[in-house]
Amino acid sequence: MINDQDHKYRPKREEMVMKLREMGITNERVLQAFRDVKRHLFVDSMFWESAYQDSPLPIAANQTISQPYTVAYMTSIIAEHYKSGAKVLEIGTGSGYQAAILFALGYRVYTVERQEMLYEQAKKRFEQLGIKVQTRLGDGTLGWAAMKPFDAILVTAGSPDVPRPLLEQLADNGRLIIPIGDAKRQQMCIFHRQGNQVVETVADNFAFVPLIGKEGWQE
Repeated sequence: MINDQDHKYRPKREEMVMKLREMGITNERVLQAFRDVKRHLFVDSMFWESAYQDSPLPIAANQTISQPYTVAYMTSIIAEHYKSGAKVLEIGTGSGYQAAILFALGYRVYTVERQEMLYEQAKKRFEQLGIKVQTRLGDGTLGWAAMKPFDAILVTAGSPDVPRPLLEQLADNGRLIIPIGDAKRQQMCIFHRQGNQVVETVADNFAFVPLIGKEGWQE
């Protein structure tokens, strides 16, 4: 049993939700998920006091947990188009926070992580918190072909271009949400499969850690 001290952090979580609303996140299902998921449990305890600020925080393997607004922004795109029960693939498990938010929304979540340390930590965290998602250790730029098709694919790292395998694993009417750009700045891109056609929409600017893999940045 994790001593999560939630009585202390519940008010901070509500403040975070209010901030997200002020920043334009209006989907009530998404906001409720952010109330329900305890972000402080997805970072080292030394960062618990900062867990509900709108900022990224360091996790293992020189990676970060994205700021709440970024997670909410990407999640809102999925929630706008897909009801509970939809099949969602996340590329880049990290600490597991984004996957936990998707699970709280009632999605069937599959998540791929290339860093073994992060994979093991997230898998243990999911088990401790009763978060039922499917996890895999591997190159996320190749997706998870054995489990395709997916209604939505969400990539939590910046890519130089769109990985072709991810497009190929989208279901009809599926959407791939991925930040594309250089190593310092990317634009959020949404690829919507409509039959044999894929329509791209370019949205806001963000900054993510690089997407490493065969179809992403090379180490």
